[in-house]
Amino acid sequence: MHGLIDLMDKSPDSLLAETRRLLRQSDLRARKGLGQHFLIDGEVLETIISAAELSPDDIIVEVGPGLGILTRELAAKAGGVIAIELDDKLAALLKKTLASFNNVTIVNDNVLNIEPKELIKGRDYKVVANLPYYITSPVLRHFLEAKAKPQTMVVMVQKEVAEAIAAKPGDMSLLSVSVQFYGEPKIISSVPAESCNPAPEVSSAILRIDVYPKPNVEVDEKGFFGIVRAGFAAPRKQIANSLAKGLDREKSEVLPFLDRADIAPQRRAETLTIEEWANLWRVFGGKHADG
Repeated sequence: MHGLIDLMDKSPDSLLAETRRLLRQSDLRARKGLGQHFLIDGEVLETIISAAELSPDDIIVEVGPGLGILTRELAAKAGGVIAIELDDKLAALLKKTLASFNNVTIVNDNVLNIEPKELIKGRDYKVVANLPYYITSPVLRHFLEAKAKPQTMVVMVQKEVAEAIAAKPGDMSLLSVSVQFYGEPKIISSVPAESCNPAPEVSSAILRIDVYPKPNVEVDEKGFFGIVRAGFAAPRKQIANSLAKGLDREKSEVLPFLDRADIAPQRRAETLTIEEWANLWRVFGGKHADG
């Protein structure tokens, strides 16, 4: 069976025809409200698989498998695939079309309601997915903040979001800090809108995040992110003003802390490194800044 899949015609025309056939046979259509954009580009499919560096020992968690095009490729190369699909009708279809795979489990639920440790039961795992745009940030946070974190995440997301996540100091945001605290992101390639059906309004990108065994800075996560959120309260303003606003304090109260952290008050939040945020958290007493 796996050999047949490896030989499957993965040209855009063929995958588009298969997508339409599966939808038609099951009386389904892409649900815009769930951000459903089905991948129909074989080259993009291969890029995702390659970036995930799969082995027969790998357990893969896939979020939003849709019609199962990516799921089949994952199942052919990994030891097991746990595919989480919110759409009841798609989940039912997947259970039929992937029934011949004894290494695929379909879970019909909202991924945000499932603790990863309950899924993988102590095993290492990777997340590989074509993520619906509207749920990208919550899904990334869900896995990166989990007690049982993935080793790697390879996800297709909106290109603008991928660029924000992978940004360097000077262009950082709350999102980039939130991801880079837990792992190292890298944009693998861009994906044109026509690689999906229906085509989204914007381009996508394949993003790989290599998750650290533990964060590179030793902090209390709640307190650390309390400081970061406060610092980005007014990101276009100088850090002294933004932090004062975020903490609901006077600027004069914040300046001594910035001085002790060796951060010039004229800088902006987007220029700070994660280590500098950690230093700022430490000078505030290593606790939740507004508490």
